[in-house]
Amino acid sequence: VAEKISDLWPEPEASFMAGLLYGYRGGLGDLNDLFSRTGVTHIVAVSGFNISVIATILITAATYACVPRQKAFWLVSLGIVGFVIFTGASASVVRAGVMGIIALLSKHVGRSSRIGNVMLTAATVMVLQNPLVLWYDAGFQLSFLSTLGLVYVSPLLEKFQKYLPNVLGLQESLLSTMSAIISTLPLILYQFGRLSLVAPFVNVLILWLISWLMLAGTIAVVLGFISPTIGALAAWPAHLGMQYIIWVVRWFAELNWASVDVRVPAWAAVAAYAGLVYAIYRKSFLKSYGKNYLSANGKI
Repeated sequence: VAEKISDLWPEPEASFMAGLLYGYRGGLGDLNDLFSRTGVTHIVAVSGFNISVIATILITAATYACVPRQKAFWLVSLGIVGFVIFTGASASVVRAGVMGIIALLSKHVGRSSRIGNVMLTAATVMVLQNPLVLWYDAGFQLSFLSTLGLVYVSPLLEKFQKYLPNVLGLQESLLSTMSAIISTLPLILYQFGRLSLVAPFVNVLILWLISWLMLAGTIAVVLGFISPTIGALAAWPAHLGMQYIIWVVRWFAELNWASVDVRVPAWAAVAAYAGLVYAIYRKSFLKSYGKNYLSANGKI
């Protein structure tokens, strides 16, 4: 697959596509730093956040295609499983796939608390298998937190959706992006000490395109094995899409205020997560209290 990707696209597009398809990080050169400055490193790392966003966009596409909700859930779940298998089913990719399907299931059944228990159980099993991931594996931590953000933080932001046009899944994409940013930011500032001020803007401009780039890239690679000529022709849409993303990332990364170095101590990160947990609990409590009040007064 790596050789076929190199045949279909020049660098750094070839490494970019390899990162999109199976998390390869080599060969990107200065793009690695540009992605970091603009807060979009996750697009070239197979993570729970990345797969969750892809699942959200695929659900939106299924909705536009008038696919029933029940069938859409199974189709998207099978799509995630197929993607995990396609990328080689390494430990990190399997973890990301599990997190993505769990987040998808939470939306399907509408029971975040139950899903939270399932996620906690899954994380516990992973930690028991390798206790070191809890403290030393940033990928595990960020995948877990970003998926929790999609489940628990996104309801806090839903009221802002009405201010955005529902085009190309923009509402869902931005909701997923901001939920993941909020849920992972304290850990990122503690471990990496870099805050991207342009991350929300860049994510909105490019995130809607990622799943389609992956689809186009997969099709081009498959066709490339059948016929190099047909594969090269099929690779052009993905080439143009990657050129657009690289242009957006470079433009924002060159801004003097694109990112700032801010490292927070451990206690500040813990305090931030405590505040976030309180906000989630408060919203859940008020929602439950409101329903009970209306029920008690015969209004529902």
